[in-house]
Amino acid sequence: MQGLRMSLRSLLFKSRAEREMDQELSFHIEMQTALNVRKGMTPEQARTEALREFGGVEKFKEQCREERGGRWLEQLFQDLRFGVRNLLKHPGYSAVVILILALGIGANTAIFSVVHGVLLRPLPYPQEDRLVILRQSAALIDMEDIRVSPTELADYRARSRSLAGLVEHHTMPFTLLDRGEPHRVQTGVVSWSFFDVLGVKPILGRTFRPEDEKPEAEPVLVLSYEYWQSQGADPKVVGRAMEMNDKTHMVIGVLPPVPRYPTEDDIYMPSTACPFRASEHARTTRGARMLTAFGRLRPGLPLEQARADLAAVAGQLRAEHPEDYPDNAGFQARLLPLREELVREARPKLLILLGTVALVLLIVCANVANLALARLVHRQRELALRSALGAGRGRLARQLLTESALLALAGGLAGLLLAVPALKLLTAFAARFTPRTHEIAVDGTVLLFTIGVSLLTGLLAGVAPAFSRQDPTAMLKEGGDRGTAGGRSLRTRNLLIVFQLAASFMLLIGAGLTLRSFWELEQVNPGFRPERVTTAGVFLDWNKYDSEEKFWKVYSTLLERIEAHPGVVSAAVGSTFPLNDSFPWNNDLQIEGRPPVPGEATAPVDLRLASSGYFSTLGIPILRGRGFNDGDHADAPPVAVVNQSAARRFWGDRNPIGQRISLDGGENWRTVVGIVGDVKQYGLDREAADEIYRPFAQYSAPGASVLVRSDLPAARIEKLVRDEMRAIDPTQPVHDVRTLEDARAEALAPSRLTTTLLGVFAVLALVITAAGIAGILAFSVSQRTHEIGIRMALGAVPGDVRFLILRQAAMLVIPGLALGMAGALVLTRVLTGLLFGVEPTDPVTFVAVSLLLLGVAAVACFVPARRATEIHPMVALRSM
Repeated sequence: MQGLRMSLRSLLFKSRAEREMDQELSFHIEMQTALNVRKGMTPEQARTEALREFGGVEKFKEQCREERGGRWLEQLFQDLRFGVRNLLKHPGYSAVVILILALGIGANTAIFSVVHGVLLRPLPYPQEDRLVILRQSAALIDMEDIRVSPTELADYRARSRSLAGLVEHHTMPFTLLDRGEPHRVQTGVVSWSFFDVLGVKPILGRTFRPEDEKPEAEPVLVLSYEYWQSQGADPKVVGRAMEMNDKTHMVIGVLPPVPRYPTEDDIYMPSTACPFRASEHARTTRGARMLTAFGRLRPGLPLEQARADLAAVAGQLRAEHPEDYPDNAGFQARLLPLREELVREARPKLLILLGTVALVLLIVCANVANLALARLVHRQRELALRSALGAGRGRLARQLLTESALLALAGGLAGLLLAVPALKLLTAFAARFTPRTHEIAVDGTVLLFTIGVSLLTGLLAGVAPAFSRQDPTAMLKEGGDRGTAGGRSLRTRNLLIVFQLAASFMLLIGAGLTLRSFWELEQVNPGFRPERVTTAGVFLDWNKYDSEEKFWKVYSTLLERIEAHPGVVSAAVGSTFPLNDSFPWNNDLQIEGRPPVPGEATAPVDLRLASSGYFSTLGIPILRGRGFNDGDHADAPPVAVVNQSAARRFWGDRNPIGQRISLDGGENWRTVVGIVGDVKQYGLDREAADEIYRPFAQYSAPGASVLVRSDLPAARIEKLVRDEMRAIDPTQPVHDVRTLEDARAEALAPSRLTTTLLGVFAVLALVITAAGIAGILAFSVSQRTHEIGIRMALGAVPGDVRFLILRQAAMLVIPGLALGMAGALVLTRVLTGLLFGVEPTDPVTFVAVSLLLLGVAAVACFVPARRATEIHPMVALRSM
């Protein structure tokens, strides 16, 4: 610290320090002169002898400056001033380098902002590493998440000794009347201690208390931050009355902006306030699995010990209730860290993008290093002169590294400006895989990352020019301002181009594979015809409409009114619509004549409700038998339709039509009347589920999707459905209106965004590499002007000269392609989870990318090759 203070003092008060040093040296000289005078010398002789004995004033000044410290800091400021002047003196070069660096650093900053916000930033909960999710699964029947029933939750609470709290969550859509305006809200139904276990403190009001969960308690609500903001962010919202489920609910609090997981709920209510959760069936049936369970580990208890404890409890439940946990189902209960579950889908995609932009940055570094090496040829005389005047290799290297760092910092600043608008696209990309996107921001950590990446980029890009060997004596003898590139410098530049080609090849392969995967995904038949079909959600208030007959009366009336409108081809209602990834409605299927085997798991199927006209409206083909019609009403014999996947799985080659099935353990039976085509319900990249359709008129539900096929615009259909629903009941909202073409586009959106991002980075790398190839060949032509002139004077034709340049390019491109292909064969395997219908080693993609890179390299070679043929022999020879 003392040395640092002296260095700063010497730098900041340099004039004062110099004066003090001059005074001190003068004092010593005068003292020695006086001593010499006393020895009998004349004053002139005494002073001359004193100076001779002293050994040189300037030498002692330099020694004093070194002892005093601060020399390195002074030289650093000198290097910075000289570097700024030098870069401003060549604005074209500086602008090109800053632009290239801005693209590379900006891409890294933008991706790191997302990675930091999603993967690295701690969750906004106290002791977030102690939070876990309890997940039940039945792996042997391909069910990774079978949720938890209230009965099972009570067992885990009573028997587990590893959890300090175990709370529930499930979600339901309800109709909320706030100041007379009805709208649908997604409602999280939670334990009273749900937010206490997570450690969430409200920003307004309070969260739930034990008394709020009592059956006789006054209904209360807690608003999510996002919903509160969407409704105007009223700071006095606490205490407001809102009507929901025919009851007046009091708003008691507003949550902070925390991840909404596992669903994006608008509001929250205690578990006993939900009619479905409070029903006797939900409370007493072990198989009523609808809950997600969250817990917090006891202090000091490791996760592995808690997992062993939970596995023991699950084993006890299997032994006590074999009918609910068949041996061949592979039932198990696991504890998963909440943090890992929140980012499970996003992690591989973000890491791939981070690796991609890191490779782009290395390409940028190589390109900037090549530019610096080319510029170094024009600065050789300057550097040689400085070397001849006493500057050592380290001093020159430091100057060049300082200039490189200045460019990199300027590029980092420009990259930061580019990264901010790019975050919007990246946040939309990440939002499809994780609820943590509200934590993405350009904060202090991101700024430090940008500075660090900029300095590292400057170091990497400046190493090759800084430590290239120079011969000052030879350069000074040559004269002129321009030098020639030595063999070592050319080899370095060629190696950098080869590296850029290899890295670009790997990035292009990744982009090509995802592009082919996206194309294959677009060709998938979804099992229905989405054109000209609009869907709208209607969820009836089940307190007002408390029977299946009332449900169906509303829906049938709505369909009649819609179909009577000119321009409507057909209309139907269903429990859902295709490509809607909502949690499946599973039932166990039992076929008449095949009694279940004790201890054997029953076959789960997805249950769908559909009205007559559902299959024709959606364009789902009827493969055998019939679909539903108006005769399949509530008083008619129960019927069902199965999809092709279910028919193949449960009946094989036999005809299921006429067979009877049960979906409630044999209590009620219905006859299969038809087989329809498979529908990609949960994604175009997933296999069709086994589906059983039941007539809506025979089993109605409060929630439905209204489907309308029409040539009218979607906006007209939306207005039509809203108007007709308002005419039937103005208190019931219409929500989630979209076309099925939009739903299909939404299903393709993650793949489209991934392909777009990888493609943008690959094209960026390709452009930079092509510019590098063109640059090094143009530089080579300028360095070989005399040689080319002599060749042409001796009879070489333009074709020979072009062949000479192209051969030089081939010596760069071919090794780059070979190295890139080897790297791509290894690295593209990390893309396996992102690909559909294509292998990581797809030969078509490898051949196509090779031809593309060769074509781009040929175009990059064209201008330098043409320039070489335009060299006039006499002009070249005169300039020798």
